Amino acid sequence: MASKANTPAIKWLQANGLTFELLPYAYVERGGASHSAQVLGLEPASVVKTLIMQDEAGKPLVVLMHGNQDVATKVLAKAIGRKLVQPCLPEVANKHSGYLVGGTSPFGLRKDMPVFVEATVRELPVMAINAGQRGLLVRLPPKPCLTLLGAVPVSCAQARNSA
Repeated sequence: MASKANTPAIKWLQANGLTFELLPYAYVERGGASHSAQVLGLEPASVVKTLIMQDEAGKPLVVLMHGNQDVATKVLAKAIGRKLVQPCLPEVANKHSGYLVGGTSPFGLRKDMPVFVEATVRELPVMAINAGQRGLLVRLPPKPCLTLLGAVPVSCAQARNSA
């Protein structure tokens, strides 16, 4: 189960004076946002996943997306003026973020990376997002933390592929 509030993400939230609620849950490999939403009794759209992606030059970026949506990478690339955006390999994402995939948080990242957020995430009254450890989310209002992150709103959501 999740340890106490000692991740870089939790420290970042505390250092920035943000109020949040810890939501520990039993992590399942490849369970994703849908699993955490189900076991915590949350709306899947309110669980926001943190995705580490890269552009055509291999420069990393962060995308925050509703847990029940996928990123339309071609739409995102066009919106942010890149030729290509694609997910990083897990080991590359881990290196950039300082977190293990499945526990990636946009808070307290190892590397400074631009953050893009699906525009409708900002409209949520409250979101649950990874706290920097597998099996641990934080629940908080999105606007204050997204502002502190400098998250740029984009519209790149697409329906989940059920593969």
